[in-house]
Amino acid sequence: MELTEVRAVAARLKEQVHRVVIGQDEAVDLLVAALLSEGHVLLEGVPGTAKTLLARAFASCLALEFNRIQFTPDLMPGDVLGTSLYNFATQQFNLTRGPVFTEVLLADEVNRTPPKTQAALLQAMQERAVTLDGRAHELSSAFMVIATQNPIEQEGTYPLPEAQLDRFLFKVVISYPAREQELAMVRLHGHRSSSPKIEEFALERVADRAFLSEARAVVGKMTLTDPVVDYVVDLVRATREHPELAHGASPRAANMLAVAARALACLDGRDYVVPDDVKRLVRPLLRHRIVLAPTAELDGGTPDGVLGKILDAVAAPR
Repeated sequence: MELTEVRAVAARLKEQVHRVVIGQDEAVDLLVAALLSEGHVLLEGVPGTAKTLLARAFASCLALEFNRIQFTPDLMPGDVLGTSLYNFATQQFNLTRGPVFTEVLLADEVNRTPPKTQAALLQAMQERAVTLDGRAHELSSAFMVIATQNPIEQEGTYPLPEAQLDRFLFKVVISYPAREQELAMVRLHGHRSSSPKIEEFALERVADRAFLSEARAVVGKMTLTDPVVDYVVDLVRATREHPELAHGASPRAANMLAVAARALACLDGRDYVVPDDVKRLVRPLLRHRIVLAPTAELDGGTPDGVLGKILDAVAAPR
């Protein structure tokens, strides 16, 4: 598969999604980059900003198996992973697989369930496998989690543990649309009070498992020069030394930043990574992997603000 083919399919994928979701260009780009990077995405925004609609539209454009879990306070780990039930007729335990056994999983309002249930996704997201009754069950190589969450300041939410957040390649903040986008949105969807039905749009399925396998191989061949590698590592290490941060990003974050930058370069039609690819990804890739120091939090600091200071302080290669 050639780079031009990957870019063409990605463009068709984005075009199909935008038939349903107006605006949110950055979020759509990051979803495609995550798909090519074997990563997972966390969408955060207040209710009514089309987080779930975006995830469903994106999944509908993929020729992959799709499941959705609506996370609620009473959801149990077995409701996510599955369980073994005793069959009295055969006198054996039969495995009933949960919704995690799919290829694209929408974890809707993931922070409305307690951490015990949130943790059920840890192994699946990191190893693409699930352990039940001491046996490991492999998931599809195309397995991807798209999770949505409301801001943690809202009532009835449970903050995701740091280990859970670290499994997400990107945390995408879904903001309010611009006025022109909101006008177009009302013209498109303003004839109904309920959420639009994806089926009505007859979205084209533009990517299947075979395409993903070949496209990811193309992404892996993108050139990452030594100066850009130095830049990636220096940015990540700077988060561990910044006085406004209590905890910086892990070495895993550096690896993820490198592979995501390769995917972004591919989507831009280049077979090499430039520093601007890295800069564009720093906030969505690191904002959920750093923890503000208490003093910085009291002073009104934000993860994005600190990352902006780090980008200004760390020299980019020319």
